[in-house]
Amino acid sequence: MYILNEKISNNGDIISNNINSNSFLMESKNKSFRIQGNEITELRISDRSIANPIVTAKVLSKYKKLLAYLTELLVDDDDSGDTYREALNQIEKFRLEIKNKYRDYLLKKELEMMSKQLVLLQKEANNRLLEIHNSYLETLSNNRSR
Repeated sequence: MYILNEKISNNGDIISNNINSNSFLMESKNKSFRIQGNEITELRISDRSIANPIVTAKVLSKYKKLLAYLTELLVDDDDSGDTYREALNQIEKFRLEIKNKYRDYLLKKELEMMSKQLVLLQKEANNRLLEIHNSYLETLSNNRSR
């Protein structure tokens, strides 16, 4: 079952939608959905119990890709620290995306699980960045003392 809340003009164009702004916008690979012969370009889910499994699957997929990318970055030895900065940036980007787009639709348990693992990876990247910075300062002080 689906409900369309819309006003249609004389020529058949939709002129306004009365859809709750606090709803989840579902994306399609084909840029539109076909429902009972109608082509729908935007499908918004306002019921959180329906949106939760969809959002959870989407976010966990992104999260797994991010974890794979971060573990690959953190394995590399980098003397300049660029890979660790990139890892920190990716973690922060993911956190902001969750906060702004998906937080209302995810369960607290799911958010905590992702947050704990991201904090551990963030700490590891920060520690390695500090090690690089300290070794750089140490080499500078050794060169000056000679």
